[in-house]
Amino acid sequence: MQPVMPYVVLSCAISADGYLDDATATRLVLSGPADLDRVDEVRAGCDAILVGAGTIRRDNPRLLIRDPRRRARRVARGRPEHPLRVALTSSANLDPSAHLFDTQAPHLVYRGAELSLRAILADLASERGVSRLMVEGGAHVLAEFLDEDLANELHLAIAPVFVADPSAPRFAAPAPLPSGRMTLIGCERLDDVVVSRYLLGPGGTDLRFLRWAVELSRESPPSSNAFSVGAVIVSDTGEVIATGYSREQEAADHAEEVALRRAGDDPRLSRATLYSSMIPCATRSSRPVTCVQRIIRARVPRVVYAHPEPPTFVPNATEHSVTELRTAAIEVLHLPITL
Repeated sequence: MQPVMPYVVLSCAISADGYLDDATATRLVLSGPADLDRVDEVRAGCDAILVGAGTIRRDNPRLLIRDPRRRARRVARGRPEHPLRVALTSSANLDPSAHLFDTQAPHLVYRGAELSLRAILADLASERGVSRLMVEGGAHVLAEFLDEDLANELHLAIAPVFVADPSAPRFAAPAPLPSGRMTLIGCERLDDVVVSRYLLGPGGTDLRFLRWAVELSRESPPSSNAFSVGAVIVSDTGEVIATGYSREQEAADHAEEVALRRAGDDPRLSRATLYSSMIPCATRSSRPVTCVQRIIRARVPRVVYAHPEPPTFVPNATEHSVTELRTAAIEVLHLPITL
């Protein structure tokens, strides 16, 4: 049986010609304030942040959440104020005065010449409770995650500068990605920096979007009497129309309901796929309209889901949902996955 792995987000800023830094003794800051705030938001949603020993020696990062409001939200949800800080080193030659070892947040160091990323991820998930991991460098560590097909997302910030120095570190995989072409899910301008977000990993587009839906489900506020579900609606051309997760806007919200509400009357819905971490509901007590009915009304022609609904509240819930969707000529695909 495959071990459960964390959802892995690679994050880096590069120059327009693909460099992570220059070759001078001073660190080259590529991100601007807006992008640094975005990174802070991503950090706040993670259980751990991982870097290599070279990044610690050169940049001495704090790897903390800057915004006190984000820290407070983590604490309110029963999480530590800051994520676990993780370092990889083959030599164990790290300065004990580095920020990694201060008392502001816990730290963990994996050391040894034969480090296995798969074993580290399995340990982080099973022994440290890490469900979402952010990897922030350096070049060798990022390349290794790509080469071993262990990343689920890539956040790539491109700054409008050229480094043009062959001796400087570059962002590049050592070989073509094992899983092939990445899946673009977003692109935004933050001041003069452009940030692109991609889904990666094996299994093709359906599995990538479905893993993302499962990951979104973890954003759901806790509930003792409702499931936590994530949903993503994608057009036939691969554009993300909308996302949602349980209880995101109102206490009774279902994930599919939130995503469809955001999508509104988007004409692309009639050619879209709705990805959900759990089969959409066909029976519901909290509101008069079920998610299956909303999908039918929106004329979404295809539904892909990861998990059937347990018989906790409704017996045979999955069978009811699948039958109702297929009766409405909607394609239904079940792809059981774990992260």
